[in-house]
Amino acid sequence: MIDVNASSPELSSTPSETIAQAAAADSPRRPIRDLPDELISQIAAGEVVERPASVVRELVDNALDSGASQITLRLLAGGVRLIAVEDDGCGIPRDELPVALRRHATSKITDLHDLETVATMGFRGEALAAIASVSETSIFSRPAGQDTAYLLDARSGELRPAARNQGTTVEVKELFFSTPARRKFLKTDATELAHCVESVRRHALARPDVGFAIWHEGKLVEQWRAATGTPEEAIASRLADVLSEKFVANSVIVDHWSGPVHVTGRAGVPDASRSKPDHQFCYVNGRFVRDKVLTHAARAAYEDILHGNKQPIYALYIEIDPSRVDVNVHPTKIEVRFRESREVHQAVRHAIENALAAPRAAAVVEAAAQEAARQPSLSDESAAAASKPATAAAPAWPQTRMSFGEPVVGNPVSDLAKLWEPMREQTPVVETEAPVAPIAQAVPAPATETEAVTAPAMPAQAPVVQSPAAPVAAPVTSDKPFAAPVPAPIPVPAPVEQDNGIKLRPSGQSSYFQRKAAVAQVQEAPAAIESVVKVAAQPAPAPIPAPAPVAATPAAATTAHPASADTAPVWPLGRAVAQLHGVYILAENSQGMIIVDMHAAHERIVYEQLKNAVNTENGEENIPSQPLLIPATFAATREEVATAEAHADTLLALGMEVSPFSPKTLAVRAVPATLAQGDAVELARSVLGELAQHDASTVVQRARNEILATMACHGAVRANRKLTLDEMNALLRQMEVTERSDQCNHGRPTWRQLTMKELDALFLRGR
Repeated sequence: MIDVNASSPELSSTPSETIAQAAAADSPRRPIRDLPDELISQIAAGEVVERPASVVRELVDNALDSGASQITLRLLAGGVRLIAVEDDGCGIPRDELPVALRRHATSKITDLHDLETVATMGFRGEALAAIASVSETSIFSRPAGQDTAYLLDARSGELRPAARNQGTTVEVKELFFSTPARRKFLKTDATELAHCVESVRRHALARPDVGFAIWHEGKLVEQWRAATGTPEEAIASRLADVLSEKFVANSVIVDHWSGPVHVTGRAGVPDASRSKPDHQFCYVNGRFVRDKVLTHAARAAYEDILHGNKQPIYALYIEIDPSRVDVNVHPTKIEVRFRESREVHQAVRHAIENALAAPRAAAVVEAAAQEAARQPSLSDESAAAASKPATAAAPAWPQTRMSFGEPVVGNPVSDLAKLWEPMREQTPVVETEAPVAPIAQAVPAPATETEAVTAPAMPAQAPVVQSPAAPVAAPVTSDKPFAAPVPAPIPVPAPVEQDNGIKLRPSGQSSYFQRKAAVAQVQEAPAAIESVVKVAAQPAPAPIPAPAPVAATPAAATTAHPASADTAPVWPLGRAVAQLHGVYILAENSQGMIIVDMHAAHERIVYEQLKNAVNTENGEENIPSQPLLIPATFAATREEVATAEAHADTLLALGMEVSPFSPKTLAVRAVPATLAQGDAVELARSVLGELAQHDASTVVQRARNEILATMACHGAVRANRKLTLDEMNALLRQMEVTERSDQCNHGRPTWRQLTMKELDALFLRGR
């Protein structure tokens, strides 16, 4: 019988010990020796060639370095059976073709200086050799001064003449045929094709002057023709072709110099953000890279204008002296290392911030106007018909003419006793003093210098009644601009009394007229929104300044008679017409209707004013600090201590003083003045963590801006606050000149445009 409890070497040893014992039993020691060239190339291929897309990337890099203006990619089975890259570049001479397949043979660099200042896409000279070691590779090329092309077979080394125009073609067949284990890790043909297309797409975005075509199984998959025009126009055209017209329409131009760094491209507006970062492209000297410094800088620029976890979209092109960036830090050259990461971080962040700072209302309205010009809507036809002279043909069905101030047949509107005679016996008596615009008047306007109160929308069966003391208004001919507006109506649900003993019964929650109490309430409304919070000792910024006097406002619109097309002011956000439930402002502009979230809009305005006040006093990059009476010490890692010593100047610029207290302890001796009441240790850890990872930190600015955002939120106008038209229009005018006013501090939009075409579609007009 076997005792299962008895210990044995096989049962007591761990798996790792078992493997070590087996290795020792096979061979006590293996000698050090050189590896065969083929095995070396296959090891290199494991780093360079991960999948067919890796081969495509390397071959397209070489084609671009040859000066090609047209590159064609042909694939079979997602690139597993065939990858052929054709170009019309300079070509390879006959005697250099065998050398091109040797390991570390290249024409890009010759010494260390060339390596440190490399400006070409490829430079190591190992791609072709690595690819040839795991596939059947052939190259045939013809330079400009050569009579015929020559084809070289990498497997046999045979060189023979071939027919071809100037340029080079590299064919890679049966990828990973010599390493079957690697081939098992490949995905489906459709997946591998998608990766190949993505690789070419990244090259296409960097080189709009080069045309690209992708064929798969004999069918054209993608084609992007070479773009012409200025660099900005060429980039915009290529972005529209590759990423769609919507990307260009929803992005702004980026062009920013910061010392030796030049940042260009396009940055997407916050409304175009996506749930995943699949539309984020960064290029350094024409090379697509994924760099944590650039990603962090772009995210910091979108910090207070993106909502939630949305991802921004952008295509950025960074131009920098090649000697200030090291591209030889990754096998696939997709990562780089900057000599001065902070200057690149600041350049990218400021480039995007400046590009997104300008309000987009004018651009949106202009784009809508261009779209309307290309596709006229039914509203345009209606407007054109309305502008015809009075001699135009009458409509097929006549409409009863409305009289103003003329003798009328039957009961006039002012004769309340006749109109409401059936209800006379049941009506208590009240009085009213507010004149009400009659329904016959198309555009309500005050007949005198005093403000008149208009009635809200009413059911069709409810007549509109005017006080006997107020005669029917004549056609308005006053040039009084809308700066002296008609106050918003205030509904009164209770029954209202009239001098003549007539009871005016409201329908539902609508009120037919304005009463004396309502007029008093409107007259007591403040002329402007109150001041908001103060920043340090600075006076509070003006929330919504009152507009200029009516007579001194030449650009003001006229309520009854709008100005002519030549003299009418161009207001992207239009003029306010009403307030909806005390939350939204409804405005009318040249393209339709604007809906504004008044709290979100005013919150952004106050927030920007607070930031400007702080930056004007202290400077954006030099934050005032406050020394701590008792330094805050904490146990730090060696990395944190090294970061504090290496970035001492950066910490001082951020308003912090962090110095070593011992080999494993740091002391916080000063913090930013605006954050003096916070946790100094936690702030120091966060700043040191970002500095160690990105060589730059936005923790202090982010914490300061959070405080200012909270102050702005509490100081902004609240919902259910009744605004006059003066205040609403003043808010709209400030939105048009305030930076980043399209989003609130939390990244939510502050306004939306509804064009006439969209409104027509809502009501099925023209269908």
